[in-house]
Amino acid sequence: MVTFFQQLVNGISLGSVYALIAIGYTMVYGIIKMVNFAHGEIFMVGSFLGLFAVSVLHFTFFPALLFSMIGTGLIGALIEKVAYKPLRNSPPITLFITAIAISMLLKNLVKTNFLAGPNPHSFPEVLSVDVFHIGPVQVSYIQIIVLLTAVILGALLQYFVKKTKTGYAMRVVAYDKDAAALMGINVNRTITITFIIGSALAGAAGVLVGIMYPRLEPTMGTLPGLKCFVAAVLGGIGEIPGAIIGGIVIGFTETMTKAYISSSLADAFTFSLLIITLLVKPTGLLGKKTFEKV
Repeated sequence: MVTFFQQLVNGISLGSVYALIAIGYTMVYGIIKMVNFAHGEIFMVGSFLGLFAVSVLHFTFFPALLFSMIGTGLIGALIEKVAYKPLRNSPPITLFITAIAISMLLKNLVKTNFLAGPNPHSFPEVLSVDVFHIGPVQVSYIQIIVLLTAVILGALLQYFVKKTKTGYAMRVVAYDKDAAALMGINVNRTITITFIIGSALAGAAGVLVGIMYPRLEPTMGTLPGLKCFVAAVLGGIGEIPGAIIGGIVIGFTETMTKAYISSSLADAFTFSLLIITLLVKPTGLLGKKTFEKV
């Protein structure tokens, strides 16, 4: 029983990071019905921006987190303007191929010696490694900070989407872009803001992963990116609360599989959730059925 509660704590802290990445997938899909498969690499870039902020600029945790979020937000806006906007009315396969190309470009740019290089890097210790005990269960200070950061960012996002004019514009554009344009909403600006927010949250997740698992490499974004896509689909892609729930479920599944079955099968169980979800409830846990006129 102690093992279960310990892994529950581990799963929630890992899942909260996955949730931040999954939100980016679900926001972009909700707005322009596109799966941005370069999102995992933006998460990776966020980790290295955090490393740069801590190692070179000597920032502490929260300034480094903000630096990474601003940097990845700007990168997300640039990618949307240069690569995705000109192809917005193209077939879905064109956008899919473009996203894969952007993913490979970011990965290989970071691999160059001019930037990070191909070798792994260690993230400096920026938070206390103290451990607290709740009965027999250990909770590290890092896990508490990671969870609080994820909860605060998630709450701020929900407030932004539900209570601000820009958030209202995002919801209208997600529902019907043409109607939004007729209402005077700047659709292009709204889409760019969506990319900025999604990318900034991925950058925050990159820093959080850096302090939890302090080994950074240019290929680190691929697998978490795919897992968080599964989380977005599981929760109902296009639904922000669904992405949060999906991230927690994926984190919990991964840690429990490693604890009770096998570490080597953890990823297999994660991706099997995608197959089961698509078979049982294709719209995801919180997704809604949509009807297309013919």
